Amino acid sequence: MKSLQNILWTAALGAAVSTVPLASLAQATAAGSTPAAAAAAGEATEAEVRKVDKDSKKITLKHGAIKNLDMPPMTMVFGVSDASMLDKVQAGDKIRFRANGDGGKFTVTEILPAK
Repeated sequence: MKSLQNILWTAALGAAVSTVPLASLAQATAAGSTPAAAAAAGEATEAEVRKVDKDSKKITLKHGAIKNLDMPPMTMVFGVSDASMLDKVQAGDKIRFRANGDGGKFTVTEILPAK
């Protein structure tokens, strides 16, 4: 069952990367970043913090659609790329965030204040 889930997530990630507009990748490359970094950055997604687990370096978010991951709105647990991000949020906070997915592991790379 886990291998089927991994296959589906890998396929979803592949589809997400293949749907990134080439013009935005070209602009990002011209600006000095790599196409992979531009695709991973994506738009910030709005979310509500449901739980912060500093010991495990994880955050539970009820989020909108994550376009760069081709992920629909849902509530899920993410790892964080920098544990200090968790010091700035608490359950109930409205935020915007960026995340990437690597090998079926989804990681929050940036937390921003809500607009």
